Amino acid sequence: MNTADLFQGTDGYLIAGVDEVGRGPLAGDVVAAAVILGSTAPEGLTDSKALSESRRITLAERIRTDALCWALGRASVEEIDALNILQASLLAMHRAVEALAVQPTLVLVDGNRLPTWPYESRAIVKGDLTEPAISAASILAKVARDREMMELDRQYAGYGFARHKGYPTKAHLAALERLGVSRIHRRSFGPVKRLLAHPEVR
Repeated sequence: MNTADLFQGTDGYLIAGVDEVGRGPLAGDVVAAAVILGSTAPEGLTDSKALSESRRITLAERIRTDALCWALGRASVEEIDALNILQASLLAMHRAVEALAVQPTLVLVDGNRLPTWPYESRAIVKGDLTEPAISAASILAKVARDREMMELDRQYAGYGFARHKGYPTKAHLAALERLGVSRIHRRSFGPVKRLLAHPEVR
């Protein structure tokens, strides 16, 4: 793809959209994606949570094929526990943008906080509903993290990660009490912290 085909916004800026997935779960990494779209955006881009799993997967394939460039970033469970989930999410977004093969001139970030970085950028609340590049990032991050949690479900049988993706559902909390805390659980999160502090509750 040549420079004439680049997706450019107001004032000719090369726009990257950034979003993260996985702030709420009790287990697993937080994953971010950064996307610079091509000359046209795939139809149907929106917040990944508003799409069916099959539609997300289809759109993710289109985004990976048609985007000018895209990249993933992450913060590990250990980093989440050390930094807190907000700072870990910002770190994951920073890593995603740094991994882009083409550096953007404007970065649009979903939410109300920006990482500390040298890029011109804007935080947009609910940007995954209004900005195609952010929607695309939301979809890539969601599909990537869901696949990781399905793989972890095979490694850590019994917790139900393939179903709830680490979120604190009743089934997940019951499995935690039954099986105890695994290596991929976030020890700084309330339900996990309480179980570690009072293992006799199990």
